[in-house]
Amino acid sequence: MPNAVAYLALMAWPVVCLVLFQRLRPGIALIWSILGGYLLLPELTALDLPLVPSLDKTSVPALSALVIMVMLLGLRPSFVPRDGIVRLLVLVAIFGAVPTVLTNPDPILFQVLAGTDPIRFITDALPGLRTIDLVSAISTQVLMLLPFFLARAFLGTEDGLRALLVAFLLAGLAYSVPALLEVRISPQLNILIYGFFQHSWEQMIREGGFRPIVFLPHALWLAMFFVTAALAAAALARGSDSAARPRLIAALVYLVVVVWLCKSLASKLYLMAFVPMVLFAPPRWQIRAAVAIAVVAIVYPMLRNLHLIPLDLILRQAEAYSAERAQSLGFRFGNEEQLLARAAEKPWFGWGGWGRNLIRDAETGAILTIPDGRWIIMFGTHGWVGYLAQMGLLTAPLFLLGWRMRRLPDEAITPTLAALCLILAVTLLDMLLNDTLVAMIWMVSGAVLARVEVLSHGPVTARRSLFPGGPAIGRDAGQRPRSLL
Repeated sequence: MPNAVAYLALMAWPVVCLVLFQRLRPGIALIWSILGGYLLLPELTALDLPLVPSLDKTSVPALSALVIMVMLLGLRPSFVPRDGIVRLLVLVAIFGAVPTVLTNPDPILFQVLAGTDPIRFITDALPGLRTIDLVSAISTQVLMLLPFFLARAFLGTEDGLRALLVAFLLAGLAYSVPALLEVRISPQLNILIYGFFQHSWEQMIREGGFRPIVFLPHALWLAMFFVTAALAAAALARGSDSAARPRLIAALVYLVVVVWLCKSLASKLYLMAFVPMVLFAPPRWQIRAAVAIAVVAIVYPMLRNLHLIPLDLILRQAEAYSAERAQSLGFRFGNEEQLLARAAEKPWFGWGGWGRNLIRDAETGAILTIPDGRWIIMFGTHGWVGYLAQMGLLTAPLFLLGWRMRRLPDEAITPTLAALCLILAVTLLDMLLNDTLVAMIWMVSGAVLARVEVLSHGPVTARRSLFPGGPAIGRDAGQRPRSLL
């Protein structure tokens, strides 16, 4: 159970955000508010209020940033994308929760044996979804997308994209210190500070040593964060002058070592595949690669539903590398098969929340399946409609940029933009295996979308400025009398 420090940290984070906005420019403060909350606040800790979603390490930073920017700084972010298809995806992602609630009114019952009397049973249940749950369901979707909206509103310039990469690099370097400490002494920091361990201890032991986790949901999430930091270092090194490049290359090498010490096979493969691409491939080719990965990420669940993925071949290839990894992958595939069968019972709008999408023991209600990939969680909870809307919002910036790129001049397709497209694509690829969609990735998607909108449609006119008396969003830094970054 979280201790008092965990809840105090959560309640104090709005004050931290306020200090950030007082000391930094709004765009920079926005990045660090959300990224800092993800890295430092405790997992599995939330403030539960009636009829609204729980306030946790994802929602508190984003809500705090929004309130400060609107109420104290007078900024007026627009949540309406400029492309019609993206507007439609936003509406479906938010209000698709309505049919999910309305089609799940029935509770899921379990018959639990009471004591030793074989006749006496206690009926337990997962509650059905009520009309009043619509408020919470819609609010949950809005809070999930809030980092996307804020990044689209305030980080769509080249300066904003670069600020994201700089933040990922600096945060990665700083976070490597507690991570390396846990590699040495075992994952202890969450226990020492917040009073509990946030996952299964057995999964932190690997290759005769420990995998760090610090304050994140799982060691795999931490490894993915360091992959993001390494890709940011590679992009900044490529675009830097000769004086700064040696330091950035040194930071890249250091972060590669940190990823290796995280003992995640997938993260190692991502590094080997994408760091050379960021360093040497033309930006247009990087974006094409990101689009190809986005296609795979969307199509894979469809092929899994049609049983067209050669699972046996994949398992044999994994076994050639490591029997342990093949066993883990086989366990994932087995869980996915069961969860797909469960999701097929409500394919359009899913089962909704409360863990109703999981396979449970008919008598005890104990969970028998563990959903790993983000796609199977989205599919089971929100059905095809919710899955396509969420994945559509994540991939739309890549598809729009890939489609319109041929009409854009070379100077518009910068290494910064290309690197963020790859970071987004790598996460989409990892989401096939893990639930690694976090607030900072929604920020990346929103920032890339904003940049695509500016490159495609031009800067927002002064009449549609995001804050009173301020410049139109999307103008270059040199043209702005006031800068968010």
